Amino acid sequence: MPSFPNIKDSVLPHAWADLQAEASSHDWMEPQAHRLAFADPEFLLRRETRGIRFQLEMLKPDLAQVEAGIENTVVVFGSARFLDRASAQAQLQAARQSGQASDIERAQTWVRNAEHYENARAFAQLVARSCTCLPDDEKLYICTGGGPGIMEAANRGAQEAGAPSVALNIALPHEQHPNPYVTPSLSFKFHYFALRKMHFMMRAKALVAFPGGFGTLDELFEVMTLVQTRKARPVPILLFGSAFWKRLVQMDVLVEEGTISPEDMALFHYVDTPEAAWRVICDFYALPVPK
Repeated sequence: MPSFPNIKDSVLPHAWADLQAEASSHDWMEPQAHRLAFADPEFLLRRETRGIRFQLEMLKPDLAQVEAGIENTVVVFGSARFLDRASAQAQLQAARQSGQASDIERAQTWVRNAEHYENARAFAQLVARSCTCLPDDEKLYICTGGGPGIMEAANRGAQEAGAPSVALNIALPHEQHPNPYVTPSLSFKFHYFALRKMHFMMRAKALVAFPGGFGTLDELFEVMTLVQTRKARPVPILLFGSAFWKRLVQMDVLVEEGTISPEDMALFHYVDTPEAAWRVICDFYALPVPK
């Protein structure tokens, strides 16, 4: 019997085939005028093509998450420097053996802050396990910056609960590698902070900020500003570790000085346990709260 073309087949050749043909005959890193434009890194990295790179950083993670069915996320921010409890205890033991007072003091701080790591890990486990019974279009997935510390803890908790998780990593001068608990097919790397931040917000149904440094504060206050100015829809914004956050930022002072409105204090919640954090999110979306 005669064979007929499939009506669903594209009439345009796939660029991937052309790219593979090019690869066999050229060194990609050598500038060549004859190279296909989309296969020419020297051309794509020019200042004039920055807008194209913006589009690519927007599209690549978005399309991959759509294909994976990731529509709703709980974004977890926090310090990249915190250790898990076992690693922190090992550092303290080593410091005590060294006898150096400064090392012992630093290691004691690691042990104290390991509580935040373990809470982030437990919170991610709770989210992942609680969402198994939800319809696919209502499931919430953990999303982090993909690095160590609190980010690692959240990705780790999701993995331990058998759920995929997303990582939005960033290229930095001191090269930050994805932590080993991220789902590989959902591990994305960005050059532009602005595009990375936009991706955090695109699917975020809640944001949980654990204690952290400049990066955590930057991400937290940008989200709060977007919600305050109605550039983003209201979502639960949780400050995990009330003792840390109340000591770091005196939010009441902003109200007293008239720099924010009293109702702006309702933009965020202080929480101190994984259960309390998840309960705020469940109450906001009328989700079933696990017993």
